[in-house]
Amino acid sequence: MNQASEEIAAAAARWVVEEGLSFGAAKLKAVKSLGLSARAPLPSNDQVEDEVLTYLELFCADTHPFELKALRLEALKWMERLSEFNPYLAGSVWRGSATKLSDIYLQLFCEDPKSLEIELINQKVDYEARSIKGFKGESVDALSINVLIQELETYVGLHLMVYDYDDLRGALKPDSKGRSERGNLISLKGLLSTNDHSPQSTSHDF
Repeated sequence: MNQASEEIAAAAARWVVEEGLSFGAAKLKAVKSLGLSARAPLPSNDQVEDEVLTYLELFCADTHPFELKALRLEALKWMERLSEFNPYLAGSVWRGSATKLSDIYLQLFCEDPKSLEIELINQKVDYEARSIKGFKGESVDALSINVLIQELETYVGLHLMVYDYDDLRGALKPDSKGRSERGNLISLKGLLSTNDHSPQSTSHDF
């Protein structure tokens, strides 16, 4: 990573943490704030994530662990509530870089996607149907819910991303650093029991 990319990644990390921006939006804002050319080489999302974790460790050590645990406990509650749909936690809440400004992303792998909507209706849960970019870059149907996390005294977005059950095996492939990109109930409980911020290895139990 060259110097410009390093500067962009560091600046983007601050926008991600302080304003809850997505990595893409944060990189663009970083380029503008640094006065760099629009053609400046952008860092990868992995590089920004590394800078986010560093920023959290340096400047948010007193608040980040509490916020992350509260988000993970909320995710765990919904995963147990929707366990029949094979839920996996993904995104920053799983990877350990989330704050109270972050949304929760659950990926559900089921034979009949419509059955999830029926279950939410039966549980009297209000949701909004939308499309979100999936882990393969495709558009994925998602059911979005606003949930109150009392410990954080704030609402966050909970996004239930619906996949076919056959997509599950492809979802379990590790990233370029050998880390799992999502985890099931067992994996999340393991992180919570050990207070690990970031998953270190892949999980293949499902």
